[in-house]
Amino acid sequence: MQNETVLGNTTSNRSLMVIMKICFVSPFFGVFLYCIVVMLHTFILHRQFWDSSRYILFVYMLINDTLQLLSSVLLFLFVMADLHISFACCAPLLFLSTATFQNTPLILATMSLERYVAIFYPLQQPAAWHADHIWVIILSLWLISCIIPTVDFSLGGLRISIDVLLTPVLCKTQALNSSPVQMLFKVILNGLFFTLVAIIILFTYIRILLETRKMRQDRASVSKALHTVLLHGLQLLLCMMSLTHPITEGLIIQHMGWLQDNISFFNYFCFVLLPRFLSPLIYGLRDDMLRKKIRGAIFCCSTKGAQQNEYPKEVDS
Repeated sequence: MQNETVLGNTTSNRSLMVIMKICFVSPFFGVFLYCIVVMLHTFILHRQFWDSSRYILFVYMLINDTLQLLSSVLLFLFVMADLHISFACCAPLLFLSTATFQNTPLILATMSLERYVAIFYPLQQPAAWHADHIWVIILSLWLISCIIPTVDFSLGGLRISIDVLLTPVLCKTQALNSSPVQMLFKVILNGLFFTLVAIIILFTYIRILLETRKMRQDRASVSKALHTVLLHGLQLLLCMMSLTHPITEGLIIQHMGWLQDNISFFNYFCFVLLPRFLSPLIYGLRDDMLRKKIRGAIFCCSTKGAQQNEYPKEVDS
């Protein structure tokens, strides 16, 4: 009887923790989706935003972060509910989550380079950076991001006991074999990936900083570009911290004694979800013109705003 009571209390505590985690994540996810819908609606209404490569890249980042969060939150809910689904349904979610996660640092590096090109080559921008050709760069980023999980999953392979169509699995990365070769591939690739992006962001930041000290005119625009690149570096740092979960989990277990499930949730929320939640606030709401348009859309004044034909000034987002 005592064992049954202890088991019942343990099950009840776990159910309560699951409900609390879901209730904690859901409001953030709802607010994020609302911000994304309002911003995308604003971009659709005001076609002048599509004449700037910066705004197009920003929209691409919003879409990528939305896909990453949708797949990530679905996987989170499946794990919390202990819901088993067929691997044929699980694999696309894992693939999308991995590809969009890898795509984030590439987008940050591209946005930093776009600011660099706009400042140092305002009249002689390469054709690929023009608004009507920027889709070539976006397509290249997406292809690179899809190649990485394809190779990763190929190295992992399915467990022999899994029937792709019929066998239900708990949709986690452990559904694929984590072979030593696969783990080594992840460590090396992620290290090279984020190091390269960090070098690009640091290079653009230093060059723009030096240019700010030289210029006497239009210093405000260059200074805002400098702040934007710095914010790119901050978000990259948050993304990189998600790769340190083995170290953070070890430290938390050693000094705080948390349960493994709670540690995994802490890392997931702080280093996977939170950087994506901050993207609309960091980039979208900092832009003066976009902020005015969003304010008009929220207060049902988008019709009046759509009638304005003025182009947005080059204020950095």
